[in-house]
Amino acid sequence: MTTQELLSSIRSYCLVNSSEANVLKYSRYFKGGVFNAYGLANGMVETKVNELLQDQSIDIDLILEAAPELVRSEKYEETGFVLLMINKRVKHYTREVFKAIESWFAIGIHNWAHADMLGMWILPDLVKQKAVGIEDFRPWLTSEYKFQRRCVPVTLIKSLKTEVDFTVLFSFIEPLMTDPEREVHQGCGWFLREAWKKNREVTEAFLLKHKNTAPRLIIQYATEKMTKEEKVRYKREK
Repeated sequence: MTTQELLSSIRSYCLVNSSEANVLKYSRYFKGGVFNAYGLANGMVETKVNELLQDQSIDIDLILEAAPELVRSEKYEETGFVLLMINKRVKHYTREVFKAIESWFAIGIHNWAHADMLGMWILPDLVKQKAVGIEDFRPWLTSEYKFQRRCVPVTLIKSLKTEVDFTVLFSFIEPLMTDPEREVHQGCGWFLREAWKKNREVTEAFLLKHKNTAPRLIIQYATEKMTKEEKVRYKREK
């Protein structure tokens, strides 16, 4: 299959299965802008991806070649196709895959759902496959793109399963503890909530250190599973 044939197959499928009712239904999950989508029902993208990937000519190189046009598209599902196809080619992850993903934030990773697909699936697997290490994400901490910054703490959630010294991870995300963007606050808070479940003592010390300076949404997310009595410790001092 050629790149153009892949693009045509994806777009034809999306047009045939489009639904304005679903666009309206799913738009409530995307605040701050119009949800531009075909309106494919849940599971339809994955069904088509599974069908496409039966063709062994659709390898990681072909996917990466098609990716910029799909990611640049304003249609939500087109980026979803790229991410799902890559996620099913884990054994072929390389540093080149990571570098390609880095370039996508400038052209089309513009919502929390796509960022979290990267952070929950693809990026942790790149680390697991040793295509990259945690230090490769350091430039992302100061990226001009908020969803690239959000990806860092979300990606590190899976590292909580293997990293013995959580202070290493906390030190790494520390620059994000004063980030101005809500979406980054949510990512940091989510990471810290998961860290607290595994190591309360170290996580609580980190939260106490930042309780007077961190955005309240980070603290809110991080302390979500605590009791009311426990949460009191993390109120900002007047």
